[in-house]
Amino acid sequence: MPKKEKRKRRSLDDLLEIPKEVYTQEPKLTIIGFNEMLIENYKGILEYEEFYIKINTHMGIININGFHLSLEQMTSDDIMVRGKIESIDFESETDE
Repeated sequence: MPKKEKRKRRSLDDLLEIPKEVYTQEPKLTIIGFNEMLIENYKGILEYEEFYIKINTHMGIININGFHLSLEQMTSDDIMVRGKIESIDFESETDE
């Protein structure tokens, strides 16, 4: 996409106040206390155990560690993780 066209798109998005995650593939994480996490714009589930969940996104991998973890309310765009969340870490995708 040419730079000029990108600038127009950004300004239109800003004017309409469209959230960035709606028109990009960037993941959005919403954490509610220590027991719930909503991940929007995910690509897939790489690993799933009661104590560890690994989720792939367009920007990298999200690792969730805890106890009694479960995946709920899954759609093609977002997923809810419930359980005792102890830690979250990220593996950014590198261009090789």
